[in-house]
Amino acid sequence: MESHDRGGQHDRSRENGRDTRSRLRELALQLFAEQGYEKTSLREIAERLGVTKAALYYYFRSKEDIVRSLVEDYFAEIDELIGWGRTQPRTAQTRAEIVSRYLDIVANGTEVFRMLQQNQAAVSSLASAKERGELFHERLEALIGLLTEPGDSLRDQIRAACCIMSVSLGCMQYQHRVQDPAELRAALMEVALELVDASPAKLAR
Repeated sequence: MESHDRGGQHDRSRENGRDTRSRLRELALQLFAEQGYEKTSLREIAERLGVTKAALYYYFRSKEDIVRSLVEDYFAEIDELIGWGRTQPRTAQTRAEIVSRYLDIVANGTEVFRMLQQNQAAVSSLASAKERGELFHERLEALIGLLTEPGDSLRDQIRAACCIMSVSLGCMQYQHRVQDPAELRAALMEVALELVDASPAKLAR
């Protein structure tokens, strides 16, 4: 019985730790976006959340660690999508599903990249900045590979790249300009699917 109680306490402690880490990241992202990366201190993040600076250090040693954590989670979702796509048949339906899932990932991660864009001068000097560019390029290449066939022309590869970038930039540019997220999603899907010959009309034929 005592062993069972200790196990339950350990599980609750782990859940509380994940919750604290998640709240730290959310608050940091909000403050970075509102007042700037350079003007936000770890002390302020800790005070706003109601934890000690030592407690914050347990999860993140620096602001750069927080930014790296946010970006790594985003790339992990894309890696999962790429892994799934590589197990699927190369059909128009698969391309449509890849675009749809990628759009969901981008829509959920837009605030992170909006913050990076707003604080470009500050975060571009971080050690992880070059790494982010390389990681995105690698994943862009992988997604283009999933949306094209071996031996496809340069034009087809460019269309696939434009498909991915239209989703990313479209979300960034218009997410806060439209009242209905479903309207934006439908418009982005229509444009992106036309670029990789996976529009509803194409599938119907």
